[in-house]
Amino acid sequence: QVQLVESGGGLVQPGGSLRLSCGASGSIFRIDVMGWYRQAPGKQRELVATITSSGTTNYADSVKGRFTLSRENAKNTVFLQMNSLKPEDTAVYYCKAEGVWIGFSRKPDTWGEGTLVTVSS
Repeated sequence: QVQLVESGGGLVQPGGSLRLSCGASGSIFRIDVMGWYRQAPGKQRELVATITSSGTTNYADSVKGRFTLSRENAKNTVFLQMNSLKPEDTAVYYCKAEGVWIGFSRKPDTWGEGTLVTVSS
């Protein structure tokens, strides 16, 4: 079984920074894609950023130039550095692992429980 553990959320003022971390535990051979999604109150969950095992990243237009996603494959961990935060970045941020391989067996996509990011003065 694969579990994702997130950390780093909190309250920050507009213009500030936060760093989110997400680590996957389990007897994992490889995770094809890891990423972050977010859901603001009353809105649908949306993509923030993803990164492949080879390091290719994809960002939502709303966070390009402000957020940076990185990955440590050996530790099955991703880091989301969020700079120049805006009130509209306020949301619960969820980590997701896609293409999780344990040996030669592909497991279902896995979500973390979420971490709250609040941007407010």
